[in-house]
Amino acid sequence: MCRIGAIKSRNYVHPSQALLLMQSQQKGHDNSGFAMVMHDLGGIFEPYKHLPTLSLACTNEGVRIAEDMLHAAGFQRVMQWMPETDPRPGLDINAMPNYIFQTYDYPKFYKKEDRQTKEDLLLDMRLKLRRALEQDDQGYVYSFWPDVVTLKEIGDPKDIGTYFKLWEPNDRFTARVITAQCRQNTNYDIVRYAAHPFFLQGYTALANGENTFYLKNVELQRKLHRGYIGFESDSQCFLYSLHYVHRHLGWPLSYYKHVITPLPFEEIDGREDRDSLLAIRQSLAHLEINGPNTIIGVLPDNTLFTCCDTKKLRPVVVGRDADTVVISSEVCGINEILPERNWEKDIYPHERETVVIDNQLEVHRWRQ
Repeated sequence: MCRIGAIKSRNYVHPSQALLLMQSQQKGHDNSGFAMVMHDLGGIFEPYKHLPTLSLACTNEGVRIAEDMLHAAGFQRVMQWMPETDPRPGLDINAMPNYIFQTYDYPKFYKKEDRQTKEDLLLDMRLKLRRALEQDDQGYVYSFWPDVVTLKEIGDPKDIGTYFKLWEPNDRFTARVITAQCRQNTNYDIVRYAAHPFFLQGYTALANGENTFYLKNVELQRKLHRGYIGFESDSQCFLYSLHYVHRHLGWPLSYYKHVITPLPFEEIDGREDRDSLLAIRQSLAHLEINGPNTIIGVLPDNTLFTCCDTKKLRPVVVGRDADTVVISSEVCGINEILPERNWEKDIYPHERETVVIDNQLEVHRWRQ
């Protein structure tokens, strides 16, 4: 069973807290990887929130390819951070030669374009970089987006933290929203792109469990959007459906649950929104999911949420104190980083609700 977690805080949080959140949940998993997506960045990235940052793991040749492509497209680098690593002997990590986080200014001829046009540009550029670097396994492009950085690696989570010196808190590399998972994909080949969390155009999703309607999802999603690619993990479908429902269709987040786990017809018949829910079931039936799973998601405005499958076959708990809300597969993870909270106020979401944490840290429970 996978372990997943998320932290959302009023204050900037160092990734060491995400490692602690994951560490206590490691019993029973195979130590095959650690990955995280950080939104609403602090530290050295805080002055550049309006500009896109490229998160890249690559060979030396991959660095050249990526930088040449970005320069040719008109992007101008304004900041670069290469984390200092600790390659001590004995670490269980399948490290790439280079880990690069580069912040770019938009091409001059795009600076006056609207947000939609800029966001499409960033998506298309990331897809081009990915295709170029896939040749001869030159590298992996995880995200190219404002105010977001992504790190994924294969190996023991504890050793990955040691390699990147993430166990040592500092104020240079922080964020207000961090999602993390401490297990690589194990249903398919272990590759870096298959590691949760998954990211697309400001949306992040990660899951604990399985999606037995994977092939049905893929059949439709391949036709819906150019950004729905890879499918290295069945859980990527959760991200693509979130992106499609919320961004492409422009529906409120509350409808995401109705798409992935629709209500039974007998319940729909008695509701005022019957016609809408029936239309969703008819038109988006191939986006329904099945199997034991819990999903954590982040929206482009940094709203955090979680929801479960219709049988509640995977655990999840939400805990908080005055400044921080944490979502975790297991309560021991929250105990590790919020030991002084009021445990009686912990929320264990049920199968027909979405728990949402807004940017004022208010926790909302939406009944499906």
